Amino acid sequence: MISVLSIIEDTMVDGPGFRTSIYCAGCRHQCAGCHNPQSWDFEGGHTMTTDEIMSVIEADPFANVTFSGGDPMYQPEGFTELAKAIKSRTDKDIWCYTGFTFESLVSNPRQKALLEKIDVLVDGPFVKSQRDETLHFRGSRNQRLIDVPASLREGKVCLYKE
Repeated sequence: MISVLSIIEDTMVDGPGFRTSIYCAGCRHQCAGCHNPQSWDFEGGHTMTTDEIMSVIEADPFANVTFSGGDPMYQPEGFTELAKAIKSRTDKDIWCYTGFTFESLVSNPRQKALLEKIDVLVDGPFVKSQRDETLHFRGSRNQRLIDVPASLREGKVCLYKE
């Protein structure tokens, strides 16, 4: 079960190409200048099962998937279950936005389990003083686009090549 604010289909702002973006409820980072402050409330969403979300994801064979929010890493078990379903039932890639850093996620077993199912992680909090509208798929210069499988293999952050 995941507390979901909304699911946006065929978006092009949360990663390359068309994507189905799952926006979850709940974020404690509460970054100044956040573009989605309504997502901070952990009680602000509605509960959806993996199968309910998968029916939306599978309805579009051409769109990949993005987890956003809020912060999906506050609901790691639900998103891990969803990511496993996506990987077993489709050939879609998964991007995930989080205010946590890659380094902190690999040290938390619950969050690392989700991380292991992600293809690209956009990590780090939004920092208003580092806002840069020229960056692709992120809002501030401190945020990184991370190739998660390569990073886990190498034991260090490997950046995604745009």
